[in-house]
Amino acid sequence: MRPAAFMLLAGLLPVSAAAQQPPPTSNDPAIAAMVRAVDPSALRRDDTALVGFATRNDFSETSSTATRGVFGARDWLVAQFTDIAKNTGGRLSVRLDTYEQPKTARTPRSVTESSVIATLRGDEPGPLYIISGHYDDCNGDCTDGMGVAPGADDNGSGSSAVLEAARVMAPHHFRGTIVFAIFDGEELGLWGSAHYADQLKAAHTGVAADLNNDIIGNSTGGNGVHEPAVVRLFSDTADSPSRELARYITQAAADYVPEVAMRQIWRGDRFLRGGDQESFQDDGFPAIRFVEANENFAHQHQNVRVENGLQCGDLLQYIDFDYMAAVTRVNVAALAALASAPPPPSDAQIVTRRLVYDTTVRWKRSPGATAYEVVWRATDAAAWQFSKNVGDVTEATIPVSKDDFVVAVRALDAAGHRSVASALTAVRE
Repeated sequence: MRPAAFMLLAGLLPVSAAAQQPPPTSNDPAIAAMVRAVDPSALRRDDTALVGFATRNDFSETSSTATRGVFGARDWLVAQFTDIAKNTGGRLSVRLDTYEQPKTARTPRSVTESSVIATLRGDEPGPLYIISGHYDDCNGDCTDGMGVAPGADDNGSGSSAVLEAARVMAPHHFRGTIVFAIFDGEELGLWGSAHYADQLKAAHTGVAADLNNDIIGNSTGGNGVHEPAVVRLFSDTADSPSRELARYITQAAADYVPEVAMRQIWRGDRFLRGGDQESFQDDGFPAIRFVEANENFAHQHQNVRVENGLQCGDLLQYIDFDYMAAVTRVNVAALAALASAPPPPSDAQIVTRRLVYDTTVRWKRSPGATAYEVVWRATDAAAWQFSKNVGDVTEATIPVSKDDFVVAVRALDAAGHRSVASALTAVRE
């Protein structure tokens, strides 16, 4: 008898040891090619153009021209997406989500909000996969529509990443529909993203993911720490759809951008601050935020000035475009993998009808899936540790104790694309 088998029978190894296989990695050459196509020089060009509008403050809308102000920048973004759309055979459409935001206790007047929404139609019906950033900015006063506010990092970096993702992805076909969204009104209350997410919820539109990019262009923090290969990934609530999305992105980064380390932060956002991903989370949609590993607060929400020898202001000179390209590559890898895969299995359940030593799970079929994979991890483990391909079925039993492990299921297609894992709801029969 083999030693492992003897130990298993003797109760010295968990039952799951007989079936444990690490989750397989992905390697789609088309996705790898998109990742390689991300160009730091294009990101530099786009961010430089956005900074060139002098301010993108919400309250510059009444004084905007073709070369200055928030709506000058908006119209430039529309022109970039329109140019990208020319070679997509009508699959990429561009529109504005415009509305009047009423005066609030924080603002001097009502203001027109206008987000840029570019939609790449998928080959099959299903939920939306969104990549987002915001293009509005502010200096030390977020109601100052006349002062200079370069906004190179917050959030010219995220806007440029969304544009570059559209450039490298739009020529390709995907199973799912991808939305490239650049929101207005983030700085004063997540206005543009809340308006858009609320519209999607009201229309009962499925959203499988929002990958929000906000402050992703600086690799050296105000604390002096330089981490050019680390990205923070914020996700809210343990074992929520947003947390599963974060796990998926971390695996996609390992598969396609292994030079970048994802630092998962298990909270919705930083203290005293927030981002557009919260608008989607509030409406029940999975959403995460990418943020540079170490921020420099002297370059965020600051008037451009030198104070006590310190240069303040969100200036282009502090952007690391190779770092921004690395973050963009992670976005492209994760977004392409998500939109290429079948949707996650729905109504996933763990059956608890009797005391047993194994785990039975069941689910409903996912459109386009040819097989399903049960994954599990120790309750204190951050990532999925083990997996079992159970074939084209809707119920499976694995030799793993449901008391000791967290178990989930995900859909696979014939090409090996995997969905996000669906968490299980316990049912008793």
